[in-house]
Amino acid sequence: MSISNELILNALRKVNDPDLHKDLVTLNMIKEININNNDVSVVVELTTPACPLKGKIEEDCVAAIKNEIPDVGKVQVTMSAKVQPSLTQKMNQLLPGVKNTIAVASGKGGVGKSTVAVNLAVALALDGAKVGLIDADIYGPSIPTMLGINNKPRIYQDPVTQKMLPLENYGIKVISIGFLIDDDAPVIWRGPMASGAIKQFMSDVHWDELDYLIFDLPPGTGDIQLTLVQTIPLTGAVVVTTPQEVSIVDVKKAVSMFKRVNVPVLGIVENMSYFIAPDTGKRYDIFGTDGGKKLAEEFSLKLLGQLPINQKVREGGDNGKPIVFSQPDSEQANKFMEISRNLAAEISKNNYNLSAPKIEISMGD
Repeated sequence: MSISNELILNALRKVNDPDLHKDLVTLNMIKEININNNDVSVVVELTTPACPLKGKIEEDCVAAIKNEIPDVGKVQVTMSAKVQPSLTQKMNQLLPGVKNTIAVASGKGGVGKSTVAVNLAVALALDGAKVGLIDADIYGPSIPTMLGINNKPRIYQDPVTQKMLPLENYGIKVISIGFLIDDDAPVIWRGPMASGAIKQFMSDVHWDELDYLIFDLPPGTGDIQLTLVQTIPLTGAVVVTTPQEVSIVDVKKAVSMFKRVNVPVLGIVENMSYFIAPDTGKRYDIFGTDGGKKLAEEFSLKLLGQLPINQKVREGGDNGKPIVFSQPDSEQANKFMEISRNLAAEISKNNYNLSAPKIEISMGD
């Protein structure tokens, strides 16, 4: 049997993207095919480098080609990725180089929202995405401490206007009011001033090209939240909660707020879900059981993951060393990576549009 591009494409039509539920050829994910004698190499372009099912898709491609073409020799599948911009971001003139904007929110304070935002941002960067993080909690900026950044932003000499350069650590770009004030100085501003600062973090910072820009919002549903959703078309929001009822009550309000302003809620993260005693291995549900899971079911949302209480996560935040970076093989880091990949998958599903123009496949000699 003579191996041809058409035979390979027909084989790959039997491989579906598990999240988008379409075959890879229809989704225009096959970017290159090379045939050398009976050996075949294929380049598959995913919608995110943080795809949680990257390994499965690669295995399915190899199996499909071998099953459909008995005479094939070596089969090599190379996985690449290109994050697609959300439909809303295509209309965003304030952040033209940013493909997706994600708000990390909570109904109340003390649920670990900033810890989740920082580790999600670093996790996405570790998977190869270009990531930015805006500390939108003007009154309680904790991101500088959590990322171990003590410098002041420099000025980028834009041809038209002067903009600040975001600071960088752990592969992500960051801006925070904490970089611009003294450590002991309180921010005693009325709502309009705080909202104005958030607008400036978008308009007066040189973000350049980003796959994901994450906003760590303050607790509640106040001025800053409203300013953000009215200023840019958000790709979506992630809501952080603990299992306890007092947190769930407030988180429901946050979910309802985003729905009311037409911002998709991409999923729920349940933090402090349980505690595993290090000496006995016994599990304790200190703040209740599955509150976030039940909330996700009630609102028909994705439960992105459940995070246990762990001292190492707290220490990483206090020391400016996010656990996904400092202890990448730990169980806690793996859970954050799982949540970040689930989030990336939800964003890709949210952005998926069959009317996108087809891209021609580059065929080798």
